[in-house]
Amino acid sequence: MVSKKIALILAIIFFIVALAGSYYYFSNLINKVNTSQYKVPATALDTQQLANSGPKTEPCPINGALYSVPQKKVWEQRRPLGVMIENHTAARPQSGLSSADVVYEAVAEGGITRFLPIFYCQDQAPIGPVRSARIYFLRLLEGYGDHPLYAHVGGANTDGPADALGQISSLGWDHYNDLSEFGVPFPNYYRDYERLPNVATEHTMYSLTSKLWQYARDNRKLSNVDGKGKAWNANWTPWKFKDDAPAANRGKVSKISYDFWPNFKDYSITWNYDNISNTYKRVNGTAAQIDKDTSKQLAPKDVVVVFAEESPANDGYSGGHILYNIIGTGNGLLFQDGQATKITWNKKSETSMIRFYDQSGKEISFSRGQIWVSIVPTGNTVSY
Repeated sequence: MVSKKIALILAIIFFIVALAGSYYYFSNLINKVNTSQYKVPATALDTQQLANSGPKTEPCPINGALYSVPQKKVWEQRRPLGVMIENHTAARPQSGLSSADVVYEAVAEGGITRFLPIFYCQDQAPIGPVRSARIYFLRLLEGYGDHPLYAHVGGANTDGPADALGQISSLGWDHYNDLSEFGVPFPNYYRDYERLPNVATEHTMYSLTSKLWQYARDNRKLSNVDGKGKAWNANWTPWKFKDDAPAANRGKVSKISYDFWPNFKDYSITWNYDNISNTYKRVNGTAAQIDKDTSKQLAPKDVVVVFAEESPANDGYSGGHILYNIIGTGNGLLFQDGQATKITWNKKSETSMIRFYDQSGKEISFSRGQIWVSIVPTGNTVSY
């Protein structure tokens, strides 16, 4: 009887040790796969690798930046890709924002801002941390032609006006041009616990533009054309662009600052104008905001502030979903070439591009390069 008890105890101990050993082994295996195997572009040839492939003569349709003919041939085989990237303090520094053609920024909830970078003319690996969809970012992305790609991890889905996932389904994007992590398998999305150590799991999701474009091509039959041969830009009109103003003609508006929500100083923005590079260097909260992979400060050519009506969704969600009314028209500010210009914005419908006009009604021309659009509540103050 005693020997049976001893045998049973030994069997239990052996089982526990084996279970712990298996857990340790497979946990480390998963972490190694997630954090080391998928850090380089999947494609053998991308626009970053072609950086020195010839004279820069070809304008990017999204922001007017100039690239080589070989780089153009790469982007002409794909369609715009919007990615939801978070800006929680634990998610900084982010990866990929410096390579986006355009970046949209607005509060997601609770005073915490989020980004929608648009990628088309440049590849980026990795990008993230990737987070969930919000309906006003979806509305902005709808302006980028027929079925732009949308990468995110789930999204707002409470019944009501902020139901982003419901809208994705209504548009017919679900399992088509929508690339939610819940419908796109590993390794196209992966968790990297080493990039931002000691943060919660929700701040660890990453992807690569090359993998998302390839997945859309291989599994959704979406390249620059759809399965029926229709081009994404068949009925799309880009913004207007211009060259930088000569250094002698650049203005002296050297510092711009604004809040999204009062007393949320970790998300306050300052842009410091650099006359030499003709760019605006970004400070988020009290620190320069950098790209983790380049260690360079984010520095777009143009900064646009859109004033839009903000309201609560009142959908019962405990986190407090909010809405921005970005269908219609309103006021804004353009910072470009060291100057500040009062503008108006207009987005005629859900599927139209948001466009910007000067006080005479003429559509503005952006300086060639990254364009940054911040959406702030109407009535907020911008200091410059």
